[in-house]
Amino acid sequence: MPPVFQVRPAIQSDGAFLGDMVVEAANWRRGGARPRHEVITSPDHSRYVSGWMRPGDAGFIAVDENGQAVGAAWYRMLPRSDPGFGYVGTGVPELIIGVRPIWRAHGVGRMLLQRLCEHARAQGYARLSLSVERDNFATTLYRSEGFAVTQSGIGRDTMVKRLR
Repeated sequence: MPPVFQVRPAIQSDGAFLGDMVVEAANWRRGGARPRHEVITSPDHSRYVSGWMRPGDAGFIAVDENGQAVGAAWYRMLPRSDPGFGYVGTGVPELIIGVRPIWRAHGVGRMLLQRLCEHARAQGYARLSLSVERDNFATTLYRSEGFAVTQSGIGRDTMVKRLR
């Protein structure tokens, strides 16, 4: 029987869990774990959670049958002056997704991604962007959900999905 999970909107008090999911996203490789404090204090990663739930922030949390959070997908509007890895322009939210390793390959990431894209479309956004390391298995998920590579960097790609 497949694992059971539900998806709910993210709230302000989910900020610490989003920090955990940034760490999961940064440490997606087996054996490549960087300590939580190192990831979360790095400006490259802290911009995705610092001051969570600013105007324009939105996200979803997957929870298991015991109510434990197991994954998250969210987006932020990052300024041109402090762009994220997947920044493509003003007015294009950049999404971040993280799923606890034990819950990967069970549909959690796909469900979170679909809900976030639906929400962004309903909010009037035309596109969503993200950045992914080229050998990350999540690239297959992103492509299957309509994201396409728009910029290639050193070892990573920026992908964009048109929402309308």
